[in-house]
Amino acid sequence: MPRFFVNPGNIYTDKIIITGEDFNHIKNVLRLRKGEELVICDGAGKDFRTRLEYFDANSVVLCPIESWKTQTEPPVGITLFQGLPKSDKMDFIIQKSVELGVNRVVPVITERTVVKLGNKPDIDKKVSRWQKISLEAAKQCNRGIIPHIDEPVIFKEALLKAQENDLNIIPFEKENITPLRKSLIPDCRKISFFIGPEGGFSDKEIEDAVNKNVIPVTLGPRILRTETAGIVVLSILMYELGDLG
Repeated sequence: MPRFFVNPGNIYTDKIIITGEDFNHIKNVLRLRKGEELVICDGAGKDFRTRLEYFDANSVVLCPIESWKTQTEPPVGITLFQGLPKSDKMDFIIQKSVELGVNRVVPVITERTVVKLGNKPDIDKKVSRWQKISLEAAKQCNRGIIPHIDEPVIFKEALLKAQENDLNIIPFEKENITPLRKSLIPDCRKISFFIGPEGGFSDKEIEDAVNKNVIPVTLGPRILRTETAGIVVLSILMYELGDLG
C-alpha cells in the first residue's frame, strides 16, 4: 500500500486529512479512488491502515481502520555529527543515513571545513532541502519517524550537544587500539558519532573531543572518504545492536 507521513494535527479519531504535495500525489499521480487503502504514519512511530473516503478541493479524507507501532525503527537513537563536506555529498550522506536508521543529523563546521554557508537565508534554504531529502528517504524505507536535520553548528557546540547521549564516539585515523564495537556499552539508548569533512579532524579537535568524553575509535587500516565513513559506522552500530538481524 502507498505510505505517507501526516502531521499529527491532521489525525483524528474518525478521520485523517492529507493536504499539500501528498494530496496532489495521491489524486493526480497515483490516481487513487474511494475505497482504496493507504498506510499513514504520524512521524512519531505510529502507523495507520486507512481507507480513502473522498476528495475535496484541497485535501483527501481517509478513514482509519487500525493502527500499530511502527516496526522499522532501531532500538537506539543515533545522532550523526557530520563535518560539512564539499559539493552535494551532504545530500548523499543524509539520504543513506536515514535509510540505515539514523535519528538525527547535525552538520558541523570544523577547522578543515572549506564549504562557505553564506547568510542566514542561504543556510535556511540548505537545511530545508536537507530536511526534504530526509523526508523522502524516510518514506522510501518505511521509517516511523522523519529524522531531524539541525542547523549547522561549530565543532565546540556539537561537543556540547553530544553530552545528552549515553555514548559518543569519533572515528580517527590515528587511533589503532579501540575498534568501534569494543566501545559499545550495555543498555545504551542514545549514541552519537562524529565524522570529519575532507581532511578529517585536527589533533586539537580530537583532544577537545576526548576532554568531553568522546571516545576515539578505529574503523580499520584504510582511510575512508567522509561520505563512506558515516555509512560504515551506522552499519556496524546497527549490526551490533541487532537491528540488521
